[in-house]
Amino acid sequence: MKQWLSAVVGLSFLASSSLNGIAQSPAPQPAYLSETPITAPHAMVVTIDHYATDAGVEVLKEGGNAVDAAVAVGFALAVVYPNAGNIGGGGFMLIRPASRKLAGGKPRFLDYREKAPAAATRDMYLDAKGNIIPHKSTRGEAASGVPGTVAGLTFAEKHYGRLGLAKVMAPAIRYAREGFVLDPEVAQLLHSSQMTPYADSRRIFQRDGDFYKPGETFKQPELASTLERIAADPDDFYRGKMAQQIADFEKANGGLITAQDLASYQCKERTPLVGHYHGLEVLTSPPPSSGGIVLLEILNILGGYDLPKLGPDRSPAQIHYITEAFRRAYMDRSDYLGDPDFNPHMPLKQMANPAYAAAWRTTIDPIKPSPSATLVRPAGFMPPAPDLAPIAHESNETTHFSVVDADGNAVSSTYTLNFYFGSGVTIGPLGFLLNDEMDDFTSKVGVPNGFGLIQGPANAIAPGKRPLSSMTPTIVSEPDHHFLFFKRPGQLRLVLGTPGGSTIITTVANDLISVVDNGLNIQQAADAPRFHHQYLPDILQFDKFFDPTTVAALKATGYKTMQQSEFDEKAPGVWGDSELIAVDPHKAPAKSTAC
Repeated sequence: MKQWLSAVVGLSFLASSSLNGIAQSPAPQPAYLSETPITAPHAMVVTIDHYATDAGVEVLKEGGNAVDAAVAVGFALAVVYPNAGNIGGGGFMLIRPASRKLAGGKPRFLDYREKAPAAATRDMYLDAKGNIIPHKSTRGEAASGVPGTVAGLTFAEKHYGRLGLAKVMAPAIRYAREGFVLDPEVAQLLHSSQMTPYADSRRIFQRDGDFYKPGETFKQPELASTLERIAADPDDFYRGKMAQQIADFEKANGGLITAQDLASYQCKERTPLVGHYHGLEVLTSPPPSSGGIVLLEILNILGGYDLPKLGPDRSPAQIHYITEAFRRAYMDRSDYLGDPDFNPHMPLKQMANPAYAAAWRTTIDPIKPSPSATLVRPAGFMPPAPDLAPIAHESNETTHFSVVDADGNAVSSTYTLNFYFGSGVTIGPLGFLLNDEMDDFTSKVGVPNGFGLIQGPANAIAPGKRPLSSMTPTIVSEPDHHFLFFKRPGQLRLVLGTPGGSTIITTVANDLISVVDNGLNIQQAADAPRFHHQYLPDILQFDKFFDPTTVAALKATGYKTMQQSEFDEKAPGVWGDSELIAVDPHKAPAKSTAC
């Protein structure tokens, strides 16, 4: 199948933004609008790390499909990007087949999010006075949920891959056994104080204080052996000797994960959410991801506006309407969402109802912001919401990868350890870091977690429960074509995703809007400066390099604004990175710069 793809993995960089609608002044064309994406005629793998990308490309060249390549990438990132890539964490994988040859032609969503151990309790991170104990849910063994990554990746390979674990895991095993050359970014990240208190982490990743330098080869023999054992028998991680090693380590160090917790863990297949935006089908993530339904609610609200008529991309008028959609959708997120296995009656249909979006639009002032404290839901659509105090945001330390193979099958996958390097704890004999995903639960209803998103009782800690997430793997396509008794999947258009904690949803929304509404190519969309609002705290956030005149224009209308690390020269001041793929079936093939 000949198709034409373009791809990016992009960070926000210095760019200006023209003003329109709310205020107007002359401005040069933003720098990001001069960017062009990488293109290729057949297939594409996009990740945050070139070794992981190479692993996916290697597997595609060996005859693998998009799922094979995604599994190869997932295991490779566990080696070469240890701050977020993992086998000790969890995540989501969205699969869109191009035909019945894969998964019977039916889209699949794999939920391999971590689960709370059986010994977990609702108030386990509170002291005797009912106050949150600082860092207890983010550092050390007691911060970890039961890892799901190995279950998810091996399930995907077994059911939807072609090549088998031995082949798709070979690149990761090679990187761990033979080592890989550290780039400056990863070498610096290995200095993280999150790992320093823990002996095995300090020994493996920090060389007991003799920190690795850029250009050195980093080898991980314990992890290589672990990966070889998984490739030979993935069940060993959950029900074999490896599971017992994990349980023994946890017991000896005050953790909660037991052999029974591991044995009872399952990757779950859930039904993806489907919405529509300007004639395109949006396939996205169901709970325990909050990202998909919040994204669909945002798009439903914005679908009633002609955004380009308001002004160009990142103009104050566009930002105003987009922000107000963010505010309203995040309000619903905070009150209603959690693990569907524990909360089967979440009002997803109501949140995705176009009539509800239309009712929300009537509450949006064309000029002024709607203060979050005064926001009232339109009557007649949603069940009563609990009365909660606000909290703040969720981990940025996640990673995403997107894959399209030569047949047009697409995978969008996001997984995480939560904080950089998770809990900081490494199971020494096995060489991998444990997550600190328990912090994504509601430690105390109405009180901020480590990153500040509003958390309600639907996301309270309970044994065997999966915490709510903002991870939003998404795939956009043309609608399916129906012919009598069969259908043909519509043309794939976009594969989207990003890390960024609570900003994931808004970043995916902005990438999609920039491409679909504003006509940007995906490199321009990825490089455009980012903005975010999550209902509470009632702050419109901008990345460090956002045009200050645009920020000032929005502040003048009544928004409370904040620019990330605006005055810190050393801080990146941005969040997330967009790993995007676009398909253009109408463009003639040209020289490829990627697989």
